[in-house]
Amino acid sequence: MIWRVEHLATVDSTNSRLAEAARHGVPEGHVIIADYQSAGRGRLDRTWLSVPGSSFLCSILLRPALSPQELQLAVVAVALAARAALVRLSGVRPQLKWPNDLVVDDVKLGGLLAELIGGTTNGVVVGVGINLTSTPPDFVATCVRDLAGVTITPLALLDLVLEELEPRRMQLDSEDGRQALRTEYQSSLCTLGRVVKIELFDRTVVGHARSVDPEGRLEVEVDGSSEFFSAGDVVHLRIDEGSTL
Repeated sequence: MIWRVEHLATVDSTNSRLAEAARHGVPEGHVIIADYQSAGRGRLDRTWLSVPGSSFLCSILLRPALSPQELQLAVVAVALAARAALVRLSGVRPQLKWPNDLVVDDVKLGGLLAELIGGTTNGVVVGVGINLTSTPPDFVATCVRDLAGVTITPLALLDLVLEELEPRRMQLDSEDGRQALRTEYQSSLCTLGRVVKIELFDRTVVGHARSVDPEGRLEVEVDGSSEFFSAGDVVHLRIDEGSTL
């Protein structure tokens, strides 16, 4: 894989900029990293705020030959690469919270946001935001410096993220490799086995998170039956909070 890194001082959104370039045929492996985003986005159209230079703000374009249903595995590959890079560089060992958050003791350290590219240039843009030296205002979160007492730079982290992503990108090209990614993902998830509350557009569901299926959907046992969710805002509950189950 050839990585082509575009480093910007400021941008509205790394995901938006890379998605637009992807629709015009930019090849797989293009990466945009920015010191500051003026209109950064998180999941569910939330705003991602950060002090300039305090966060890892990066988007990566991947074009694996996968069905739209399997492209979630590309996001999984990036999430696992980011996790492994953080362990190597800082000693911080985050877990993954379904669907795409990096957390330490259930407190958010970072997150991922994917945007599918359709048409004749299929692919997925995977955005990664990680708090390195500060946290967004008015938001319960943590950062690498508070957790490990070290200051790491976005570019140093990017080097290791891409190094860790290289073998995981190769795994996307074979069924055995994809299964290995699923196994690594499930072992890294802190959501499984927990009582969870899933907040959807039209309802709220409380149940036990049991597994993640091959398409990345979360299986939740609700009133004795399994329901599968491809999206939703997940809250980990304590047993007493889910005592009505």
